[in-house]
Amino acid sequence: MATAEAITSPSLRREPGSFCIGAACYPQKTLNSDIDAEKVVSKWIDSFIGALNSTDYSKLSNLFLKESYWRDQLSLSWDFHTLKGPEHIISFLKNNKNGGRLEKISIDSSSALRSPKVAPFDFGGTIKGVQSFLTIETDIGRGRGLVRLMQCPVDGAWKSYTLFTTIHEFKGYEELVGGRRPLGVNHGGQPDRMNWQERRESLQNFEGGQEPTVLIVGAGQGGLTIAARLKVLGVESLIVDRNERVGDNWRNRYHHLVLHDPVWYDHMPYLSFPPHWPVFTPKDKLGDWFESYASALELNVWMKTSIKSSVWEDDKRQWTVVSERVRDGKTETRTIHPRHVIQATGHSGEPYFPSHIKGIESFKGDLLTHSSKFVGAKKDGKGKGKHAVIVGCCNSGHDIAQDYYESGYESVTMVQRSSTYVISSSGVTDVLLAGLYVEGGPPTEDADLISQSIPNHVIKRMHQDATAEIARRDKPLLDGLTKAGFKLNSGPDDSGLFNTYFQRGGGYYIDVGASQLIVDGKIKIKQGQEITSVNAHSLSFADDTELPADEIVFATGYKNMRETARAIFGEAVYRRTKDIWGYDEEGELRTIWRRSSHPGFWFFGGNFALCRYYSRLLALQILALEKGLAKWEDQ
Repeated sequence: MATAEAITSPSLRREPGSFCIGAACYPQKTLNSDIDAEKVVSKWIDSFIGALNSTDYSKLSNLFLKESYWRDQLSLSWDFHTLKGPEHIISFLKNNKNGGRLEKISIDSSSALRSPKVAPFDFGGTIKGVQSFLTIETDIGRGRGLVRLMQCPVDGAWKSYTLFTTIHEFKGYEELVGGRRPLGVNHGGQPDRMNWQERRESLQNFEGGQEPTVLIVGAGQGGLTIAARLKVLGVESLIVDRNERVGDNWRNRYHHLVLHDPVWYDHMPYLSFPPHWPVFTPKDKLGDWFESYASALELNVWMKTSIKSSVWEDDKRQWTVVSERVRDGKTETRTIHPRHVIQATGHSGEPYFPSHIKGIESFKGDLLTHSSKFVGAKKDGKGKGKHAVIVGCCNSGHDIAQDYYESGYESVTMVQRSSTYVISSSGVTDVLLAGLYVEGGPPTEDADLISQSIPNHVIKRMHQDATAEIARRDKPLLDGLTKAGFKLNSGPDDSGLFNTYFQRGGGYYIDVGASQLIVDGKIKIKQGQEITSVNAHSLSFADDTELPADEIVFATGYKNMRETARAIFGEAVYRRTKDIWGYDEEGELRTIWRRSSHPGFWFFGGNFALCRYYSRLLALQILALEKGLAKWEDQ
């Protein structure tokens, strides 16, 4: 059961107001060897649709295990839900004004992967049942799903352990791809008609009174992916960003930054990375890809643009946004009236910089900054004799410490105040993403569906076993870290990386080399002591020790995304929105990708895989509002 009680253990730390979800229980092993998987699924679907159509939802109690989950995205309501157990499922359907809303469910046999089959439901592969991809249809849309069925040990009936349903398109408003792609030219005699370049520039700049339906703030992976999805749905959007070029949000990061997730996990919608792309993408290469992506998909982007003011009008259901854009060396002021604003500035908010520390303004060294502003250590021997201190021990802190060591600094010390979950890069690629996001793996759309079909409670249980296996593989490294004084944890309830990310948004390190430097004593660790003061050329700690410091980098994380909303859009928007990230009571992530409590305002962000997947769902929510399929007040 979820609980909102205060938690102090570092491994259980979470976003304020969010919930800690429990790990699911696996069903009992009851599978017989002789199974006609297609027959099992067909019979269950017939009974399931029959119960929905009769509106006698009590019949569903015979179709779901006592501990079971129905995860839904937009096919039952205009929100995301994870319904646990038959009673919750039945209660939701009875209280939902749309009822079940599902009209058709069919087996998807379009490939061997999607067809009904016996498949494992746990990490170890010992608990097996029948799994099948599904196609679904509602009164207004079409989508996909996935069901996992187990034979009930009590009555022998086949019942659902997990059911997943999600909308992919609305009838009559399908994506403008394939056979629906634009013609690209208007043939015939049309005096003074514009060519493609002229039309493109006119739309890009929203000339002649044109207005974007959606304003997107931020040209990172979040802004680009949601703009791409809206584009192919025929919804015009405008991305604005303060940087000089698309991709600068990555180019301007620290010198040696490389993505920690592999290429198969990071594809973007409609334009995947080419087959020769490296497994781990360097930041500058990624920045160039972003620039090419925006151009190829004809996304409307204004760089060197900042928001000067914004006002939401409830009666008109639109924004009035004043922006300043530097274009051709001149500053232009433009006022636009979008109906939606998407804050796509990353799932984290403003940098958390501990300016309250005593003496911080008296530091006389070479550098004192937050990790978000760190561009790299001194090169060409200029760091010789210098002492670097990094406060914080997650991904950025480790990468920066490694950069300092490789640049030849006299000493590099990381200040670890609590504990960190550490996982090897191979633990991610060879265990957590194995079988799904790998070379020669399933199509990305199918991999995403399988991944999203697993409720977060079940992921937590599966990853408890996965985390134990990764720890076994990483044992020499982890033992070495412990011996070096580095404090480790295993994530929330020993569930490792993903739940640490979803619950906290940070608190982990995917090892790409810094851990061995710690083990070897090349990067020092100052553990468990709070900083009492920053001095002219050092840091003092609660245990009366002192560290020399010529450069100090605070890799101390970020505030909630709402703080960025406050900085850009003001107090009124901040007060009407809710906190972002961390689990809600059902086990879904809060607010992000979903309706905020402010009409016409959306939060969007996450890693590449999350942006790729949830960009479709956010674009569909906006499309439904624009086409009158839904109202903001609809649940």
